[in-house]
Amino acid sequence: MGGNRQILVVSRPSGVPGPEHFAIVDGKLPELLDGQVLIRNQYLSVEPAMRGWLSDKGNYTEQIPLGSVMRSLAVGRVKDSRSPDYRPGDVVTGWFGWQEFAAVSPGAIIRKCKEVDLPPSLALGVLGLNGVTALLGLEKVGRPHPGDTVVVSSAAGAVGSAVGQIARRMGCRTVGIAGGPEKVAICIEEFGYDAAVDYRSAGFRNALAQACPRGVNVYFDNTAGPISDEVHGLLALNSRVVVCGTASIEAWDPAPTGPRLERNILVKRASVTGFIVLDYLDEFESASQRLAEFVRDRSLVYREEIMGGMECCLTSIEDLYAGRNMGKRIIRLH
Repeated sequence: MGGNRQILVVSRPSGVPGPEHFAIVDGKLPELLDGQVLIRNQYLSVEPAMRGWLSDKGNYTEQIPLGSVMRSLAVGRVKDSRSPDYRPGDVVTGWFGWQEFAAVSPGAIIRKCKEVDLPPSLALGVLGLNGVTALLGLEKVGRPHPGDTVVVSSAAGAVGSAVGQIARRMGCRTVGIAGGPEKVAICIEEFGYDAAVDYRSAGFRNALAQACPRGVNVYFDNTAGPISDEVHGLLALNSRVVVCGTASIEAWDPAPTGPRLERNILVKRASVTGFIVLDYLDEFESASQRLAEFVRDRSLVYREEIMGGMECCLTSIEDLYAGRNMGKRIIRLH
């Protein structure tokens, strides 16, 4: 099988990671220990959360050490196994890193990809971390009711696009916020939002208010920053804010300035809750199965942006934060 190309973290970014923070090396094929599984990766995932995983500031996961393989979800095929739970040929997804081969303990494997009728790459997007985040974040924190207005920032992204479609399944009116006319059109034409507004346009504030005449009952926040400041001013009584991401903030040191949210929370009796899907891994399998049914009945559509070659990883996190991706960014190795 030869060697093992890997992407290592070589320096610590202060903001969004770029190519200068990584190095591609030719590593050795990992040795398989008792209880471990050897996986040949087929697809690597790119997540906005990777910025936080690399940060030297406090985050919800352990910091990735310098000199180690970049942490990443991946989909791969089992090549060899010393675990009774996995056999060669099984397609699995889990924390395998930006590399060609990974020798992991079963705890690093999230699930077997049993949806043989669907592309395995979906395990990194609409059936994986992104889709499960959308489904469980909306249900557990957003708690939408039929007729509610649900506003989603980064609405054309991998998480946001799923949130909007799932909310529509629940009988809600959906309003997407995206950057640029092309993504606004995608929100409406592909993802079925009832309305979508361009945060880059001069008339963003008025357009958002017109799209939410009865206020905002649920705000699924993937961006923070000035975009969210405008949504907060439209919160309805007893509204719920799901804080899922902060993609519009390049760095948190120093902390960005902006309007304070406390008065809106008090007057509207709103609840604001952070959501990290890693707190719900025991529900991952059942959520993935539900999402697969949504895909099969075509009530949940998706966009993938699959790029070939490990070199594409180096600029992909930057691309997400710059809005240059047009779907879930995935790197294909084989």
